[in-house]
Amino acid sequence: MLKNTTKQTSNFKILRFLVVPAILVSTPFLNKIQDAKAGLEFQWNQDSGYRRLKWFQKDDKKKFRNTIYFFLRPSDRRTDLLKINLAIPKTFKSDLKKEKISFCKVRIGGFESRTKCLEDIPSDIEINTDESGLRSLDIYPYSPIPTNKDSYAIALKVFNPKKSGLYQFHSYGQPKGKSFSSYLGSWTIVID
Repeated sequence: MLKNTTKQTSNFKILRFLVVPAILVSTPFLNKIQDAKAGLEFQWNQDSGYRRLKWFQKDDKKKFRNTIYFFLRPSDRRTDLLKINLAIPKTFKSDLKKEKISFCKVRIGGFESRTKCLEDIPSDIEINTDESGLRSLDIYPYSPIPTNKDSYAIALKVFNPKKSGLYQFHSYGQPKGKSFSSYLGSWTIVID
């Protein structure tokens, strides 16, 4: 009986030396589970006229400094564009400054590379605010944006709003030879 007890205690000591370090080593990895992102995106407008556009942001925490890239890929542009309008949601309360807004030719990042502006496109940028508080950006490139294989982006360097939530931005473009803008698509930005 005494042999069985000492054998069990020695087995318990060996097990303790194996299990406790394994738990201590794996604890920092278990802490990162909260950063997992879901593959589900909520959209307000699910009709057939809605087009979801790609975007990227460097930081999604509230009140943090952030750079948001709104992409216009070749598949998003059907014709040459003379003007691009970005409708900003009323609830996205962040200061916009002209010097912190740019329009550029962009390399869209992925697994092996980062998103980065390759070349700034010379353009005039106007920030419009109407009496109801709605804001929009009008971007007038000096030469029309061609329908080639290059991707372009509107880059905003802003501080994220104080409130977390989903913010839906809409884009309109004026094609070459037309006097009106047509709908290009929408981006839904997430702030945690």
